[in-house]
Formats: sequence, structure tokens, C-alpha cells
Amino acid sequence: MNGPRVAVVGAGMAAARFAERYAAFGGAGKVTLYGAEPHRPYNRVLLADVLAGRFAPRDIALPPGTARVRTGAEVVRVDAAARTLALADGSVHGWDRLVLATGANPVLPPIRGVRLPHGAGLAGGVHVLRTLDDCAALARDAATARRAVIVGGGVLGVSAAHALASLGVAVEIVHQGPHLVERHLDADAAAVLARGLARLGVVSYPGSRARAVRCRGGRVSAVELACGPGLSCDLAVLACGARPRTALAYAAGIGVRRGVGVDDALATSAPGVYAIGDCAEHDGVLHGLATPAWEQADVLAARLSGARPSARYRGSRAPARLAAGPLQYAAFGEVDEDADPGLDVLRLVDATRGSYRKVLMRGDRLAGAVLVGDMTAVDAIAEAFGRRDGPATGDLHHLLVPG
Repeated sequence: MNGPRVAVVGAGMAAARFAERYAAFGGAGKVTLYGAEPHRPYNRVLLADVLAGRFAPRDIALPPGTARVRTGAEVVRVDAAARTLALADGSVHGWDRLVLATGANPVLPPIRGVRLPHGAGLAGGVHVLRTLDDCAALARDAATARRAVIVGGGVLGVSAAHALASLGVAVEIVHQGPHLVERHLDADAAAVLARGLARLGVVSYPGSRARAVRCRGGRVSAVELACGPGLSCDLAVLACGARPRTALAYAAGIGVRRGVGVDDALATSAPGVYAIGDCAEHDGVLHGLATPAWEQADVLAARLSGARPSARYRGSRAPARLAAGPLQYAAFGEVDEDADPGLDVLRLVDATRGSYRKVLMRGDRLAGAVLVGDMTAVDAIAEAFGRRDGPATGDLHHLLVPG
């Protein structure tokens, strides 16, 4: 096959999107995805839905276009000068263009008792939720669990709590932040979300820090808090965020800040090497969301395929979203009016329906918005928020109540 050899390190959401779009754009050459997992690409965002039984693993598969997908192929070394990569099995493969889509690792908090002695993995009954294998292991334990503690009340923690509650497990969330999902929601919106969780039997403890995991018979029996009594459980889920996988790039001498540094062309400091998705840092920003990863993949596929060689990635204005059964929210841009007294705010709260809607304007531009429970306005707000030029609207109420 004529054309460049395009190697993609990783076979996750960003990698699959790049490969699919590269083929759709008519890119020449051979694209190969090297994935460390034994599974072909899948939609990681839907893992909590797989845990809850709403989807089977095959239902969340992602198409990689015409690319070859090598599963169980962990890349252990990249040589940017020689344009080769080495796999854990000892084989070495050449490339003409390299795309780093290595994703991120779950953060393990400094909690005593989380790990087994001598670094032999997590204690029995303690889980993370990042891969399909993580999901399968958690589902097996959840089948016999009675009480679970989620450490971390961000997007993943809330999704995992909802999934476990739907399986009949009593769930408690321990969250160090001032309120749930504080990166995306204000305090009032988080309170509405917490009440929705409570209706499902999920109890939240914001402003609380997990100090240690107690085990009995080799399995978790309780999570100790820094202040207050411990929480008894037979299942614990660590949902404390993720950290970009940058070790390969760093060892190869490729520029790394918090993530792998890229410019508007998604190019790294090494010629012929690019980065997209959770591992990529663009203009000082790590997105860690699916939509920006796909937008980056689209731009890079357009460039490398030759369909749009001058395509540029200018950053993303994608919302943070959660859709877990009856629990739904969307957050756009700035959500805290206290941080900028120059913002105009309109807020609509319906305690009966458990909904919360707020838009924040700076002049005639939409600066941010939060929706919890009622998503009827999400399309109108997304359209207004996506405009980079020109006024958004002259009517705040119209954004919250379309029509």
C-alpha cells in the first residue's frame, strides 16, 4: 500500500476517532493502532452504563475505519530520531508519522491500605473504573456487595454511584471538594444533583477526606474519614481523577508539561510526532473530555490525510455532561458568578421537578451555563455557546426556555 506508515500509540476513543476519520478523508498509507488492552476500541464514557447493565461491552465498540488494530500490544519505547517503536514482546516497528493517544491513568489517592503490600495491586474489594477489565472486575464484586463507598464525587464518582445504586448496592460518596462535581457545577446546582442521588439511595459527604481503608480477611471492610466515623463497606471505588500518560513521550525526549505539549497542528516538539486526547496539552489546557479529544482527532486526521492540510485546532468549548438515568447535567464555560462580578445571571429553579437552570452573560456574549435535571434548553445553549464571533442572544430567558 502506497503512502505513509501512521502508527497510533493507544487504541482508545481518540485513536479510534482519528483512524475512522483518516479513512473517511481518503488518507493513503497504512494506519496501525497499538493498544495495550486486550479489547478493540470502545467508548470509555459508557463504562458506568455497562456496569449498570444498560449496555453490553459489544454495544460500546468504536469503529477504527480501515486501520489495523493490534490488541495486547503495549508500546514500551519510542525512538523519535530513528522513527521506530518497541513493543513489550521485543518487536520493533517503523513509522513515518506517530500519533500519541496514550490517554490517562486513574489517580490513586494517598490513602493507607489501598494497595496490597509490596505493590501487588489494590486491596480486595477496592477498584478503579477506567477500562473494560476494571468494569468487569467491579461488576463481579458488586454482584455480592451490600455497601459501597465511592472516594471522589466528580463525574466518574457520580456515574459509578448511580450504576451501583441501580444494582441494589447501598452507596455513599466521600468527596474532598466543597460540593459534588465542583469543577463543573456551582454549589446550588450540586445541591440539586445531591438530592437526585439521595432519591436513588446515594448519600453524599462533601468536604470529607478518606484517610485509610480497613480490611478484614484480605478485603475492604471500611473507609476511615479524616473527621468523623468510618463508613463500613464491602466495596470501595476510587474515582479521584486521571493523570495524562506521558512517560513514553518524556523518555523519548518529547516536550512534556502536565501533558504532552502540542501546538495548533497537534504537533509535538519532535518532527513527525503528534498527540491527541487525554494525554495532550494544548495552550496550557488538559481537557480530559471526550468531545475535545474527538475534535483534536478530526483536525489531525484532516491534516495528515491531506484533506485539509492547513486545519488547525483552536481549543474546545465543549460542555461537561453527565447522563446517568434520571441524573443529567450539562455545564458550559464559566459557572461561578462570584469569580466575576461583571457577569449577568439568570437562574431558574424548580424544586418539584428537581431541575436547575442558569445562564451567565458577559455583555451580549454567553459566558457559561449550567443545566441539571431539565435538558430541554441544552441545544439552544450549545448553539449560542459555540459561536466564537458575534452576539449570542439578547434574551437570557430565551436560552433557558426555548420557544
